[in-house]
Amino acid sequence: MGAGGPQLREDPPDGGWGWVVLGACFGVTGFAYGFPKAVSVFFRALMSDFDAGYSDTAWVSSIMLAMLYGTGPVSSILVTRFGCRPVMLVGGLLASAGMVLASFATCLLELYLTAGVLTGLGLALNFQPSLIMLGLYFERRRPLANGLAAAGSPVFLSALSPLGQMLLEHFGWRGGFLLLGGLLLHCCACGAVMRPPPGPRRARARAGEAEAGGAELRLREAASGGRVRRRRRLLDLAVCTERAFVVYAVTKFLMALGLFVPAILLVNYAKDAGVPDADAAFLLSIVGFVDIVARPACGALAGLARLRPRVAYLFSLALLANGLTDLSSARARSYGALVAFCVAFGLSYGMVGALQFEVLMSVVGAPRFPSALGLVLLVEAVAVLIGPPSAGHLVDALKNYEVIFYLAGSEVVLAGLFMAVATHCSLRRTRDTPPGANTEDRVSDSMAEGDSEAEDDSEALPLGTVEMLSAQTRPIEAEAGPKLAPKQSARPDPGSELELDTRPMQRSEQ
Repeated sequence: MGAGGPQLREDPPDGGWGWVVLGACFGVTGFAYGFPKAVSVFFRALMSDFDAGYSDTAWVSSIMLAMLYGTGPVSSILVTRFGCRPVMLVGGLLASAGMVLASFATCLLELYLTAGVLTGLGLALNFQPSLIMLGLYFERRRPLANGLAAAGSPVFLSALSPLGQMLLEHFGWRGGFLLLGGLLLHCCACGAVMRPPPGPRRARARAGEAEAGGAELRLREAASGGRVRRRRRLLDLAVCTERAFVVYAVTKFLMALGLFVPAILLVNYAKDAGVPDADAAFLLSIVGFVDIVARPACGALAGLARLRPRVAYLFSLALLANGLTDLSSARARSYGALVAFCVAFGLSYGMVGALQFEVLMSVVGAPRFPSALGLVLLVEAVAVLIGPPSAGHLVDALKNYEVIFYLAGSEVVLAGLFMAVATHCSLRRTRDTPPGANTEDRVSDSMAEGDSEAEDDSEALPLGTVEMLSAQTRPIEAEAGPKLAPKQSARPDPGSELELDTRPMQRSEQ
């Protein structure tokens, strides 16, 4: 499926076809995050037709978001097994079919199963593979690419909400759902351009790692014919043992408890303060406009040479800024104060959106990113199902938005502090570790990463390539073996991996 792809390169191209992939990722991100919120435009019509309450109708968006986050591991397994492009094509068809079928629904349960489950699953099967493919095409410009792709969320939200309102006025909610289902077929077009980077580049990189590390490839031979078989991990759970990943997962859980609450309650909070309905609705537009500018700008900032190694601290700073904005604006009652809150919130919210996946990529690396992303989205799904609903129940019980803002801000501030402190402690512990203490563990981990990475058929390392790599390492041992054999037998050294690098030089000196 990689035929006709970009030219072979030693490193990710950071351009070329990658810009097309970035454009597709921009659209997929916009649909994934903007569509569940834009569907809320149809809620009043659904409540009237089905004689249901707002909370019952709002479950359509909630189920859609739960599927987007909660099916992360499923998406990771499918990407590892079939590749990014086939999964995205199927996801686009599912998302479109869900909305088309929802237009024929006769009860809320059918809406839950079609627009909620089916469309949510389709969006999930588009969102995660697009981020994985983006990480394969960008390395040096990856922070900027992540920021530009993340900007799709506020752009599409600003466009889909007015579009949904127009469709509702002209065609009703059934006609609107049918046309939105056709619009979601653009996800298939985005998936069609996701051709993987060329495979031989990875083969050469792994060959260099094998020669430099001096580690033999762990291969299994089948009982019949002696053919080599590779064990492929569909979901690499070993990433959960990495300290940096655990820190990131806990941070995301704490963040998701409170990050989305102010945006959800903002309009009702403004109305409760006496702001007119039209002005209260415009506050969300202010957040969206600032968010559109903040995401690519923060991505470009994170790509600077001095800040790139400290992107985790920049992410912590964004979380702290967002949490402190919530805390300082809990008593804002005037319209001017609310506008100032929206500007500050949109800026910090955009920074968080631009940096969250860049931090994860830098923590786990490209080979383990598919599995890590699926697990993180699952953790975030749990927090999303706890945080906003709990805030809604507290508002109903206390009739006070001030407490909710304090609670949400405290959770986000705690996430930022935890990320900064834990990252600092992890880096200090890494510096205190001797350089060659865990060489064998790192080599085995790199081999495991190689086994688990298979975004597409052309991305996975073919059996013939594995045999070629093992054959390439044998002549070095055969040529250097007769002259260095006495040294090896007389002095068995745990650091024998270094001898493989020095054998050719010793032979030439002799």
